[in-house]
Amino acid sequence: MKYTYLKYLTFLFSLTFILVSCNNNKDEDLPTGPDFSGTFAQKDQMGRPAVNTVFVSAASKDEFNVTVPSAQSARFQSMFQTNLMALSPAFANADDTNALGQNAAAFTGLLATDVLNVSLDGKTTFFDGTNVLTGRALADDVITVELLLIFGGEDFTENPTLSNDNVDANDKEFLTSFPYLATPW
Repeated sequence: MKYTYLKYLTFLFSLTFILVSCNNNKDEDLPTGPDFSGTFAQKDQMGRPAVNTVFVSAASKDEFNVTVPSAQSARFQSMFQTNLMALSPAFANADDTNALGQNAAAFTGLLATDVLNVSLDGKTTFFDGTNVLTGRALADDVITVELLLIFGGEDFTENPTLSNDNVDANDKEFLTSFPYLATPW
C-alpha cells in the first residue's frame, strides 16, 4: 500500500510540474534578442585610462564625455596643457618634451583626443620600448606608460617617484585563448 501511495504522489507531482511549466506562448512571443530601439546618451569616455580623469577639469567632465573625439582636441587641448604644466615638473619649461619628443602643446593635443589608436599593420601595444600608442594589449602597463609620458621627461628618468604606479602585472595570468581575460578567483 505504501509503495502504491508513493507512486501515486510521484505521478501527481510529475503531472503538476508538467502542467505548471507548460504555457501557451507562440513562437512570435519569444524574445528574439536585446532591444536597442530608443534614445541613448553617451555618459563617459575612457579611450586612454586616467587621461580624462586627470586632465579634464571637474566643471567640464560632462561636456568632454559627450564631445565626439574629432572635436575634443580643438575644444579641450588648452585645458589639458594648462593642467599638464601645472601638474608635471617635466613640462616646466616651454622647450621641455617627453620621450615621444612632444612638447606640452603637441602631447596634450594627442591626449585631448580620447581614443585608443590601433595599428593595422604593426604590433598592438600601448608601449613596448619601440612601439608607442599603437593599441593596447591586456598585459600592457597603461598607467605606468602614461605616468612616464607625463612625468618622465625626454628619457623617462625625470621624476622617478612619479613615473611608476608599481603595479607590474595582473594578479592572475591571462588566458592564451579567447576570451583572454584571467579567470575569476
